[in-house]
Amino acid sequence: MTEPVKNQVAVIGAGPAGLMAAEVLSRGGAAVTVYDAMPSAGRKFLMAGRGGLNLTHSEPLPEFLKRYGAAEARLAPSVSAFTPAALRDWSEALGQPTFVGSSGRVFPQAFKASPLLRAWLRRLDESGVRFAFRHRWTGWDGDGRLIFQTPDGSRAIACKSAVLALGGASWPRLGSDGAWAGVLAAKGVSIAPLRPANSGFTVAWSEIFKDRFEGQPLKAVALSFGAHSVRGEAMVTRGGIEGGGIYALSSLLREAVIADGKATLRVALRPDLDAKELTTKLAASRGKQSFSNFLRKAIHLSPVAIGLLQEVAVPEGIQLASLPPEKLAALINAVPVTLNGVAPIARAISTAGGVSFDEIDDAFMLKRMPGTFVAGEMLDWEAPTGGYLLQASFATGAAAGEGVLKYLRP
Repeated sequence: MTEPVKNQVAVIGAGPAGLMAAEVLSRGGAAVTVYDAMPSAGRKFLMAGRGGLNLTHSEPLPEFLKRYGAAEARLAPSVSAFTPAALRDWSEALGQPTFVGSSGRVFPQAFKASPLLRAWLRRLDESGVRFAFRHRWTGWDGDGRLIFQTPDGSRAIACKSAVLALGGASWPRLGSDGAWAGVLAAKGVSIAPLRPANSGFTVAWSEIFKDRFEGQPLKAVALSFGAHSVRGEAMVTRGGIEGGGIYALSSLLREAVIADGKATLRVALRPDLDAKELTTKLAASRGKQSFSNFLRKAIHLSPVAIGLLQEVAVPEGIQLASLPPEKLAALINAVPVTLNGVAPIARAISTAGGVSFDEIDDAFMLKRMPGTFVAGEMLDWEAPTGGYLLQASFATGAAAGEGVLKYLRP
């Protein structure tokens, strides 16, 4: 076995966590090579920025940290060390200043991921970080060397330390397939099962409903499950429902579906109108209007919202036009939608589950494998969309990089 140089570090995974670890390591004097199974860096990062790269969020840090739920205490040190403000400064230093949108979300002024990624990769290259693409990591050999499958066959790499930043299991065609879970489990590392997060759900829509309304949004609605409610938007899909409002409740809905086989989501179609005001509007004379036209004009329901009402009423034998105004008002702002499954993890925005925090120390090093660090979505945490996912990926990558530097010091 060839002895690696003193400060040689392998970073496996060229997403935000891995690239940030590489930047910290390079700045600290380490010789860094980033390995990735894909032909280029940041494939999922670019996908995330396709509709506008939401880097982080502007809310105060105490509220920000609460978004991580059960993982708040374990992520707080790294996010507090590399804060949303620090991430914005970092982006600006790469020539990509940011702005705060109306929702409090933070975006680069270019609104896209590609300019930021290009500038970042250029700076990493100039700092001496090397890249090895089409290198799929499969574990370690008997001498502790990293094993990669490449187009030219198997390759063994010796290094002093390694950062694993291989992502979760969502969007596997972009490189995150979760195959690492079996490799680490074989080493005795505890892995919480990988589950879809920020995902859609399946609904047994009627053929009529899905043929007519597939791909149409339910805008400005309120979605609730139990005591939890969010304002937002939902999109009708052929097989179910997805969208920002759904993602905000997805962890609760997912666990309910897993436990009970189903969950009832309540949709308020006109959440800005209270029961009294809505009832008054519905009690007005319809004249010669059709019932659908009446709902459209009286309370401004969209065709898909009216269709959702019919979708729920017809199987129950409910004649919407015959309901008393107060009962119709109650239904309009609490339409029950039965979710009967979770959309596949490959279609989810992110992944829940992963390496248990009990398996790592405060520097993100695996306790069972000294010198091997873990960062990003491989760890067992989840967060809603809104910038929280990327923030924690960047922050844990930076923390793992700092951890490696400390480990390498004599």
